[in-house]
Amino acid sequence: MIGRPSSAAPDRLAPAARRSHNRQTAATEAHQPHAPRGGGFALAIGALGVVFGDIGTSPLYAVGEIFFGHGGVSPTPENARGCVSLVIWALTIVVSIKYVSLVLHADNDGEGGVFALYGLLHRHRKINAALFMLALAAGLLFAEGVLTPAISVLSAVEGLGVATPLFDHASVPITVALLTVLFAIQHRGTTRIGRVFGPILICWFLAITTLGGRELVRHPDALSALNPLAGFRFIGRAGVFGSLLALGSVMLAVTGCEALYADMGHFGASPIRRSWFFLVYPALVLNYLGQGAFLMHEGNVVDGKLFYSLVPRDLLLPMVMLATLATVIASQALISGAYSLASQAIALGLFPRLRTVHTHHEHAGQIYLPFVNWALYAGCIALVITFGSSTALASAYGLSVSGVMLSTSIAMTIVSRIIWKWSRLASGLTFGLIAVIEGAFLASNSLKFIDGGYIPLCVGLVLFTVMMTWRWGRKATFAAYSAKHTMKMSELVTHKRHARTFLERNALLMVPKPLRSPDDNTPALLQLLWDRYAMLPRNLIFVEVVHRKVPYVHDERYQVTVFQRDHDKGSVISVTLSFGFMEEPNVERVLEELASHHQIVLPSDPHRWIVHVSIENILPGRHMNFLGRLRMKLFLLLRHVSQPAHYYYGLGDVIQLSAEVVPVRVR
Repeated sequence: MIGRPSSAAPDRLAPAARRSHNRQTAATEAHQPHAPRGGGFALAIGALGVVFGDIGTSPLYAVGEIFFGHGGVSPTPENARGCVSLVIWALTIVVSIKYVSLVLHADNDGEGGVFALYGLLHRHRKINAALFMLALAAGLLFAEGVLTPAISVLSAVEGLGVATPLFDHASVPITVALLTVLFAIQHRGTTRIGRVFGPILICWFLAITTLGGRELVRHPDALSALNPLAGFRFIGRAGVFGSLLALGSVMLAVTGCEALYADMGHFGASPIRRSWFFLVYPALVLNYLGQGAFLMHEGNVVDGKLFYSLVPRDLLLPMVMLATLATVIASQALISGAYSLASQAIALGLFPRLRTVHTHHEHAGQIYLPFVNWALYAGCIALVITFGSSTALASAYGLSVSGVMLSTSIAMTIVSRIIWKWSRLASGLTFGLIAVIEGAFLASNSLKFIDGGYIPLCVGLVLFTVMMTWRWGRKATFAAYSAKHTMKMSELVTHKRHARTFLERNALLMVPKPLRSPDDNTPALLQLLWDRYAMLPRNLIFVEVVHRKVPYVHDERYQVTVFQRDHDKGSVISVTLSFGFMEEPNVERVLEELASHHQIVLPSDPHRWIVHVSIENILPGRHMNFLGRLRMKLFLLLRHVSQPAHYYYGLGDVIQLSAEVVPVRVR
């Protein structure tokens, strides 16, 4: 049930009518504080299938890449011990300590991720530098969404070549086929298949635990890799350049750790922690130790596929099938995460309003964005065909991940100081030291720039440019609208009070700013209506939609200001609706509830509303330079891709539309 004004508005423009009617929204499920649904055990199982798919499948290629890929480290026993030690302590420091133990406490109304972190900083006005940094991090996360499905599925399918020579050259076509099917079924949603994600990943983690434990039983001296000094000794032997090359591959072991934070709203912090510490972390450590033991004592690696070399010959095909399922699940999680990230960026005004399809009638978070889906698909297929192997593709991987992790650490330094009230020393020692480690990862991955590292960076920069251009264009358009000279609300009410004829309609006008005072200017669109018809609609409803920098709105869903309510002369009403960036902004549904439950406020028949929308004819400023005109052309292109606001807000299906062209000059 939605909040209501405390009393009917007066018939004239009296002071009481000018006051905004504010009431806290009543307790409905949609407006309650957000909490994941389900028991702790069920949520922990679900987290396995969504949160840990990417990082859980890293053993397929991470350590092998150090010795048989870009890292180029000689697979001697000492090097194996040192590099596995670096992998295990990277997992411990970056994932266990930073993300699981610390970052998961930085929730924004139960939600996590770069945009939730942006919302936290926005509340405390730490926004200028943080906005640009986190917007770039979001762009890099999109790049990771392109790279992860490609390298994960390709690395799993390559196991077929280890099992039998018949599949030596079939990895790329099979991977392309699997990815095509995966992206083609996205529009159906993930509800049914999602139920088996968790159990499959449990089988996967038990399998890799068994493989690693089997090698440790045969060669228990590999446990010496748990000593961090083994990693430092390797760094000392390898030198600066050799260490950076190795660290670029060590980084692959912690890819996907940002999903721990981003998916917190779906499962909660506690289930994620339980899944990590009781199953995922021990399984990964044991498997990496097992791979180290194999290198230290056997070293017979087939075609550079270290992971599959641990698998008994008779179990190769079943393991390839299980690995393929696990990587498809990991890819699904990244694809769904890209949808969610794009949806949040749209709600925050950083991205064009792309067409969004809700794939489940009960769960608003299950969405499908066709444009994002096929853009990811095109990127994945291009990468698989261009690079041809997981070893070659690993050169492009890691730069985006390290950039996002470093951005999170810098932002967490501010959060710990401003919100958690830590001392500067505590913040610096904790997140500063972690940032140094992640800076080393970023530097090491920069060495792979020419070999493919430029790909995620270019994708991130392109999306960063898109977000900043869209934000600039919307602000410039709003400023141009605000500068137009139009009649004031008091003049509008005076016109209506003395008018003898009206347009017999309920006109709804979307407005870019709140109208709460008689001195506020009406939108330019109303002036066009007046100039065209020389009369006004009997009932006028101005609607402003506000997207707050919070995931969910719990207090005021709407504010209603009544400027006129008269039986003969009609009404003039302004409504401000608020939504969080995790909510579906269905304006039509809220207005229908207002109309049906509070007929004294809004006309009762929403199907007779006519929504008047403006089509801006945006013109460049007279003194705009070349770069400014270039930026404006990009903004116009993005406007062409973007859905009209009335469709995005659910006003495009049952309500008549009337479009008006408004010239707007942008400086």
